[in-house]
Amino acid sequence: MTVRQAEISDLKDILPIYAYARQQMAANGNPGQWGADRPALKTIEQDISHGNLFLVESKGQPAGVFAFLLGEEPTYRYIEGKWENQLPYGVIHRIAGNGRQKGILKECLSFSERFTNNIRIDTHKDNLIMRHLLEKNGFKECGIIYVEDGTPRIAFQRYQKNT
Repeated sequence: MTVRQAEISDLKDILPIYAYARQQMAANGNPGQWGADRPALKTIEQDISHGNLFLVESKGQPAGVFAFLLGEEPTYRYIEGKWENQLPYGVIHRIAGNGRQKGILKECLSFSERFTNNIRIDTHKDNLIMRHLLEKNGFKECGIIYVEDGTPRIAFQRYQKNT
């Protein structure tokens, strides 16, 4: 698998991946995290224009998508709990796969760790699949944060100390 920066012309491939992810969330007891229309097209377009959206490809075909940002995430300033550390970090948002390729999160992490060894992410309490994958990939549950609309999310962090 490879990761590359997404372009506006990739929307035709990105939008079906997010549609599939919403469908899977709803089918697995998590209809509220993204509802019927998140991430919003405007958010996806902003991610692309800021250079923060990445496409995971398998054999040249789109398999997954994620946003990766370095720097402070405003919704992470307040946490009911405690982050592993207060070092600079990267954030993964809006990760999704097409359902035909396993290992999207692992590929995303491999890419992200080229830029930082300190990664934060959050997910809905009902997103049991993502929670399992995060724990399986070495993330520690740190507490509860609140996203822009005020709804709670479980916050995770993975800090790989340099050896």
